Order: sequence, then C-alpha cells, then structure tokens
Amino acid sequence: MVVGELAHERDVVVIGAGPGGYHAAIRAAQLGLSVVLVEKEEVGGICLNKGCIPSKVFAHASQSLNQLAHMNDMGIEWTEVAFRLAKLQQYKTKVISQLRQGIEALCKANKIDIVKGKASFLAEDRIGVERGDAFDVYRFRYAVIATGASLETPEISDDRVFHAYSIYELNEIPEHLLVYGSDYIALEAATSFRALGANVTIILERESFPLDPSINREWERLLKKMKIKVYKQCRLENIQPKAHAVCATFTTKAERFTIEGSHFFFSYLWKANIEGLGIERLNLHRTDEGFLAVNRQAQTSIPHIFAVGDVTGGPMSAVKAIKQGKVAAETMAGKAAEVDWTFLPTVVYSTPPIAFVGLTEEEAKQQYGEIRVGQFPLAGNGYASIVGQKEGLVKVISDAKTDVVLGVHLIGAGAVELISSGAIGLEMAGREEDFTFPLYPHPSVNESLLEAMEALTGKAVHLPPTKTKEAVSR
Repeated sequence: MVVGELAHERDVVVIGAGPGGYHAAIRAAQLGLSVVLVEKEEVGGICLNKGCIPSKVFAHASQSLNQLAHMNDMGIEWTEVAFRLAKLQQYKTKVISQLRQGIEALCKANKIDIVKGKASFLAEDRIGVERGDAFDVYRFRYAVIATGASLETPEISDDRVFHAYSIYELNEIPEHLLVYGSDYIALEAATSFRALGANVTIILERESFPLDPSINREWERLLKKMKIKVYKQCRLENIQPKAHAVCATFTTKAERFTIEGSHFFFSYLWKANIEGLGIERLNLHRTDEGFLAVNRQAQTSIPHIFAVGDVTGGPMSAVKAIKQGKVAAETMAGKAAEVDWTFLPTVVYSTPPIAFVGLTEEEAKQQYGEIRVGQFPLAGNGYASIVGQKEGLVKVISDAKTDVVLGVHLIGAGAVELISSGAIGLEMAGREEDFTFPLYPHPSVNESLLEAMEALTGKAVHLPPTKTKEAVSR
C-alpha cells in the first residue's frame, strides 16, 4: 500500500454518496466550499442502486400490469400479454445507470471530487481513504457522515431468503413469497410481487399496520381482495431452508406454527453503517439503538462533524437524508438552517399507493381532544372513474376549536402526488379554509382532497348529507 506523504486540503469531506451525502456535497459546493465525496461502492448509494429506485421500478411495473383490465375496457386489446422478469431487470439497470450518470455529472459541474474508496477517521480533522494499493489522507474543516444503515439479517445464509437490497435482484418470480415486516419496504415488496404473479403472505409482529385506523381498514380490505393473507402479532422463531422451499416458524400468545413458502423476505431491524469508520477514535455520541446522535443542524457531538440520513436513526427515509444533507451544508456555510420532522411525509409505493403526513385520528384525539374528521372515497371522484382507479380514500383531521388541519392520509390513485399539498398545508399551519378556498382542477384526483376537507363540516358535494352540520369526534 502506498501512503501519501501530504494531506489533501478540503473544506468538506463527505463520506457516502447516497441521497444525503451527494445533496450535502452539492449544496456545500454551491455555497463556495471545496468538497471531496468519498464512496466505497457506487454513487447514489443504496437508495439508487439497490433500494429506493429498484423497488419503485418494480412497483411501476406492477401498477402497469394492474391497468391491463382497464385498458381492455377502453378497447385497447392484446391477443397475448406476457411478463418477462429478465427484461424488467434490464430496464431497472438502465434507469439506475442513467440516474447515476446524472449525479456524477452534477458533481463534476460543481467541481466536487468523487473518490472511490473506503474512508476512516484518523483524527477530528483528518480521514484516510483506502483505494486499493493507495492510501490518501484528507484534512478537512467539516465532515459529513452519510454511510446509511443496513438490515440486521437472520443468522442464515440461503438463496431463498431476501432483504430490501436483494429481493429486486431475483431472476424468477417466487411461487409463494413470505413477507415478514410492516414498514413501507415490506408493503411495497408484497404488492409488487403479488401483481407480478407470486402468491404472498404477510406476517406482522404488531397487531395491525402502522397506519391511521381508516386507512388500515381500507388497506386490509384491499389485501383481502388481492388474496394476500395476513398473520398478526407473530414473532419469528426460526427459518429452516429446504431444497426448494423455506419454512418459517412463528409464535403468538396462543400458538406456535410454521408456514412454508418458496421464498422469504424480511424488513424489520436496522443498524447504523459505522463499522470501520474509526469513530471510536472520536468518541461520537450515539443513541441507545447505536445510531449517531445529531441535533437539528445534523451536527454530532463534535460540532464540525455532521451526520445525515439513515446512520442517524429514526425513519429510514431518503426524504430525511436529503433535508439533513442540505441543512448540514448550509450550517457549515454560516447559514441559519435546521431540520424539523414534525411533518415528515411517509409514502408507500404499494398497489395502490399510500401516503400520510401529520397526526392519525387517535393521536389527534389524545393531543387535542375535540377534533373533526373528514373522509372521501375515490369511488366518488370523476377522474378516478375515468382512469379505472376507484379504490381508496382521502381522510383529513382538524382541530375542532381552531380549524387547524392536523393530519392528511391517503390511499389510492394520486396519493404520492397529493401528499405534498398536505405537507405544505400542515407546515404553514393551514386551517380548513386554507384548503377549501383555492381552486382545484377538474376533473382530477386532487378534488378528492377538497371534498375530504369539505366533509369536515358536512359540505362535501359528492357525499350524502350528514346527520349533523359538523362531524366532531371526541
């Protein structure tokens, strides 16, 4: 190994080129700081190369397949329809490559040096980067740790057991996929592979999905319609591979049982990717779960060292990573910036999609007492009928005393796009009138949000009259 004699000088060193890392790097460069971005694998990180983007490619394919019957209703017919997984994998690779090249081009345009290698801290102001036989040293004013998190895998190695980063590498559709988990990753995998032809069983540790009760009821109804069986309050005891199957044994309060499937997928426990970083030399504070502790500026216990994204714990979310990355860079440049997760939207690219922001009905009751609840089914929306996607609903919750909107929850067509309106409205402390006063395009799924807001006071035009003028939930 060749060790450089002199340290390279940079204002900012970013370790990890996922969403949080490359956003931090580009924003820092925009603000006039010199930046080096270190990545041991591929630019874009896990999100682009193995997680967010691959899963959404499969979700898009499954949603497209689900539209075939509707297209037939409109006179668009095929003599034969075939799904070829190998071709979808080629498409996935093409999309990933294009997006990766785009990030690399942006870094180059912003004069950011991308170094492929394994970084570790040598001191509070230096890192070493191992690049094959070479070892370079970088001295910095600021550092950003954006190394992400990884799933804690069961102590088993088998080609029929998958996690979030491996399931979308499959070269065959499972005959029967067992899905253990209730987060967005598990739900996306379950509905994508069901639409692509797999039999699917979901096993939950909890008593229900982590959704608002109304959304949860609709989701469970749709899962039943999709013929996806759900087991609840089950704890995984062991996984036993067979020649052409996987047997998973679970325990509940009442029994112990085994389910056999062709493949097993899990998504439930995460750990910070900090091994080999040398942070023990720095004595950075960590959370009880082992993630790096940060403040609202994404600063660790050493103020000039920042951490962003999944390595900081909390929701495993690219949205969070991107915001933290920008805030970290702006803080380095002396700007006033902070992160606030009060209205962090959650999006599930399931079939149909789910999205929500703010409080659930139960949380709102506990915190505010008297609330109003408005709900509108997509079956009553004209555009949803046109596009043949009438399943789902929009639910909104407000404070009965102040009219301030507290939560927006959606399941069905347009959920992913509409949730931004909810997030902006909640961030601005919007009241019911702030949502009902603007003009909504017609016909559009957007009108479902308007009607749900109007339903708070019994004024939704496309719903039967309510018994009382104001629906107040206590």
